Amino acid sequence: MSGPAVPPLLLCFHHAGAGVSAFSRWQAEFGAAAEVVPVLLPGRDARVREPRVTELAPLLAELEVAAALTRGRPYLLYGHSLGGLVAYSFAAAREAAGDPPQAVVIGAVLPPHLRSLLARSAELPDTPLLRLLVRKGVLPPDAADAERGSDIFRRRVLPPLRDDLRLAQDLVRRAAVPLRAPVLALAGADDPVAPPAGVAQWERYAAGHFRLRTVAGGHLFVRDRALPRLLRTELGGFLTGLRPESSAV
Repeated sequence: MSGPAVPPLLLCFHHAGAGVSAFSRWQAEFGAAAEVVPVLLPGRDARVREPRVTELAPLLAELEVAAALTRGRPYLLYGHSLGGLVAYSFAAAREAAGDPPQAVVIGAVLPPHLRSLLARSAELPDTPLLRLLVRKGVLPPDAADAERGSDIFRRRVLPPLRDDLRLAQDLVRRAAVPLRAPVLALAGADDPVAPPAGVAQWERYAAGHFRLRTVAGGHLFVRDRALPRLLRTELGGFLTGLRPESSAV
């Protein structure tokens, strides 16, 4: 007699300049269907004193802890913005190692060959970079307002965000291999950073099944409480206790 099914892991990779707070309510939404594992990169939140990674090789070394969790256990990936590039890079490395994910969900980021403007902006001076990030909806308007707090953003927000953009630039430069795992790409209907027409071109990086889903919201739709509910439906066939036909990936 076999024991209860082990739920798959859902590894979640955060967007640039952020921590994992966007995923704080996800476990409650997935319940016993999956074990949600937010992956915190160094240089922020509880790991603020650790050096940040800005290139692919140290990123993959950093993610060995996450890779160890997946060995012998089914797993899925979700990455938002920068996290989408991290999810793609991690999936490619795990497929090469013979430990592929069951599915990869990439949200709010253009595919590598389109070379996102943000990924090319890491070396801009502070003021132009802040203005660009505000214009694209990544930061609030106050971030570029010298009289209403831009100094805080320059000191606390820009350094990790700038390094994350450097990481994105390196991941874009090194991406090439199509993934064999099913790929679901999510685009915000009003996202000025990664509009649906661009996100749709992730199909080039999917050797197998690919699907584009457009959702309500702008670039940071990861903060919407509806997103984990949507993912639970889209990934239903891979989750414990849900029928395979409920999966749209």
